[in-house]
Amino acid sequence: MELTTEKIAQTFNTLKEKLSLSNIMQTPKVTRIVVSTGIGSVKDKNKIKLIEDRIMKITGQRPVKNPAKKSVAAFKLREGDIVGYQVTLRGQRMVDFMDKLIHIALPRTKDFRGVSPDGIDAMGNYTMGIKEHTIFPETADEDIRDIFGMSITFVTTAKTKEDSFELLSHLGMPFKK
Repeated sequence: MELTTEKIAQTFNTLKEKLSLSNIMQTPKVTRIVVSTGIGSVKDKNKIKLIEDRIMKITGQRPVKNPAKKSVAAFKLREGDIVGYQVTLRGQRMVDFMDKLIHIALPRTKDFRGVSPDGIDAMGNYTMGIKEHTIFPETADEDIRDIFGMSITFVTTAKTKEDSFELLSHLGMPFKK
């Protein structure tokens, strides 16, 4: 089942009734999705470019480089070195990515039994980790030796954990029972 504007509108109507809200504009919404990954101790420039290219293929948007703020001698890290990449998705790209994540990528995860609802914080945002980027169809046919993980955060307007859980459940997030 594909996420469309009709399905999202239907979700808002259902949530309005379920949360007993007086106005449909009070229903929680997903405002953005932030996809981030660290490069670890990789010093190979080609591998760093490969990670950037794969994040761009997965999200459909060029990632922002996150430089180190301080030098740390124990990690052989200099101030300004790239330590990770981050992409913020909004609008239609966000909806397309969420649809691809829920209906294509997560079911391809090895031994998948649902995502943990424990990732919802007190402000209603949900963060989940993915160990292998190869669950996305854009990267499945490429070289398997450079596998990296990523963090995906759903930023919502929900005020409580319960409201956020209801919103993400209605959008199709496969939570563990």
